[in-house]
Formats: sequence, C-alpha cells, structure tokens
Amino acid sequence: MTQAHGGYYVPHGSRWPIIGSVGLFLFMIGFANLLNGHGSFWMVIGGATIIVMLFGWFGTVIHESETGLYNDQVDHSFRWGMGWFIFSEVMFFAAFFGALFYAREYAVPWLGGESHFLTHDLLWPNYDMAWPTNGPGDVGGSFEPMEAWGLPAINTLILLSSGVTVTWAHWGLKENKRDQLIWGLAATVGLGVLFLILQGVEYSHAMHEYNLTLHSGIYGSTFFMLTGFHGLHVTLGAIMLAVMLLRSIRGHFSAHRHFAFEAAAWYWHFVDIVWLGLFIFVYWL
Repeated sequence: MTQAHGGYYVPHGSRWPIIGSVGLFLFMIGFANLLNGHGSFWMVIGGATIIVMLFGWFGTVIHESETGLYNDQVDHSFRWGMGWFIFSEVMFFAAFFGALFYAREYAVPWLGGESHFLTHDLLWPNYDMAWPTNGPGDVGGSFEPMEAWGLPAINTLILLSSGVTVTWAHWGLKENKRDQLIWGLAATVGLGVLFLILQGVEYSHAMHEYNLTLHSGIYGSTFFMLTGFHGLHVTLGAIMLAVMLLRSIRGHFSAHRHFAFEAAAWYWHFVDIVWLGLFIFVYWL
C-alpha cells in the first residue's frame, strides 16, 4: 500500500514498469523485423502491451489520487516531472528547428557559392542557391512549396482558439463551474481533432498536387519531420485532454487540487507555441 511517512511519499511496489519495459523491447524487436521484411507480429504485441501498461499505470495513479493518498510533496514532484518532460520536448523540436536553420542559412548558401570552402566549386558549380530547395541533385523531382495563407493559417487560428478554450475551462475549474470546465475541454478536444483532419487534407494536397514528399530533398524532409512530429504531439495532447474531459464528467478534480488537468493544459499550450514557430519559420518565411 502507498503511504506517506513524515510528509514524504513512499510508493508501493508496482508491476507496470517491468510490463512497460517488456512492451517496449518487443515493439523495437518487431519494428526491426518489419524493416527487414519479416512481418510486424512482435511489434503489434509490443504495442498492445504498452497500451495495456498505460491504461493500468495511469488508472492506478488516478485511483491513488482520488482516494487522497497523495500529499503536497507528491504534487510538487509531479510538477517538476511535467516541467522537465516539456523541457525535453522543447529540446526535441529545437533539434529539428536547428536542422532547418543550418540547412537554410549555411548549407544551401555554401553550396551556392557563399563560402570560402570551395564547396560550390568542387561539388556543384552549376547549383544556384534557392529556398525552398530539394538540393543540387533535385532529389525527389520538382515540387511546389506549401503556401502559408491557406490551410496552415486556418490551422493556426484553430490552435490559438483551442488555447483560449482550454484556459476558459481552467477558469471554470478554479471557480467550481463544472459545466464551463466540461464544455471548454470538449471544445478544445474538438478543435484539436479538427486541426488533425485539416493537416491530413494538407498532406494530401502536398503529395498529390504539389509533388512534395518526405523525399523531396532538404525542404521536404524538414517540412514533414517538423509538421509530422507536431501532429503526433497534437494527437497526444488531444488524448490527454480527452482523458481530462472524461474525468471531469465523472466529477474528478477540485478548485484547489487538479494538477492532472494543469499538466495537460501546459502540454497543450506548448503544442500551440511550437505551431506558431512552425507557421513562421516553415510556412511564412
């Protein structure tokens, strides 16, 4: 049984970490087999094991929280943990933004002759610097760049609106207005799903009308890596908020103790901020 001794939280033994480790191991083995053409059986088994682990572990945490086993020290540690997790996600996207910056501001100009390293003369003397570009070898064939003021602008408005609705829901929770909390979360989840649908439509246009794919040189690879991973994070954030919505409907959270909701809201605001960076540096500039 979980206990608090002298104000310090002592967790009970749990089977979920080892189950999660086994699931991840099977998933990676299966993924390696899939890459080598041997089928995806073990990857599916590993993924299912991870999903079971997530439901079980988070269910245990929710039960412990709702039965009052957590004290202020636990709340403090949860906040630090979520803060470091979001920081790791910031560094994750910083790496891809750094790749875009390096390619756009250094590698492409160097290949176009703006350096003293003879890169242009020795490698591609006929290459004219341009952005967006698929490289001196026209990797992936010709393509058209994505425009900022179509679906990307609409998706920007959607995500900014979702930041407003989740904040409105938070105000409702702090003021004990359960209906406002529920409707605000429902609107946020709906806007997140709409964003993902429109991103799918945008990807379809990119691949079929603009001939832009992950293989379209440095522009195609950075575009799809940044927007694709952001879409994955929007999916994760929408799932987190959907869980908060279900918990809110069941009467969980109070005006003074609702860190799970705050953690999901922090993550959603992080997703919003990353998209603003994407819109400016990938679509607009």
